[in-house]
Amino acid sequence: MVWRAITEPEHLQAWFPQRISGDWVVGGVVTFHMDLAPDFHGEVLAYAPPSLLEFRWGTDVIRLEIEERDGGCTLTLLDTIDEIGKAARDSAGWHECLDLLACDLEGERPAWRPGQRWAQVHPRYVEAFGPGGATIGPPPGYEPA
Repeated sequence: MVWRAITEPEHLQAWFPQRISGDWVVGGVVTFHMDLAPDFHGEVLAYAPPSLLEFRWGTDVIRLEIEERDGGCTLTLLDTIDEIGKAARDSAGWHECLDLLACDLEGERPAWRPGQRWAQVHPRYVEAFGPGGATIGPPPGYEPA
């Protein structure tokens, strides 16, 4: 179920920041579609169903690993960033995305508006990463708490 949620477009749209099209095949091109910005392309760097997906997303590399556990699994998301100043912003964004993924897997609707969860958790990431990790502000439409 989690593998489908991180690889199939109809499930990705519930939690990933953009719509994704293309085939998950190593070396393949995937396209990220945004409503208010131009599309951009990435590359599939690793694909080993049902446990590993890694791709280039803009200047970042996103790695999703699934490890089976007793009666479930652990999903690890690693985002290799190119600019330390966006660490707090992007971490809060992934926090919200993973909370959306959890809601989707449970068949629930989120109890918050888009960006609201980000605003709640962002201060913790600013504190964790320090001033240098928080020089880039919130995404468009998001406001700090």
